[in-house]
Amino acid sequence: MSLLMAVDEGDFTFLLERTGATRGNLSVQITKLKEAGYITVKKTFKENYPNTLCRTTPKGVKAFEEYVRSIKGYLGK
Repeated sequence: MSLLMAVDEGDFTFLLERTGATRGNLSVQITKLKEAGYITVKKTFKENYPNTLCRTTPKGVKAFEEYVRSIKGYLGK
């Protein structure tokens, strides 16, 4: 989620390369974020290959900002 906050949207390959996650793990995390309403997922084709594009939602941005505030409060910052 923090990576998507920095770039607003990214495709599966971009997220895979940047996070170092396995395909299976990333797929599960994307599904969980989508089910929570934190991201949207658009499946298309790019140069005849499947392409999964993930984008943050306003609900996801708000949840992430609240998470950051909580962490800062915990750390006393």
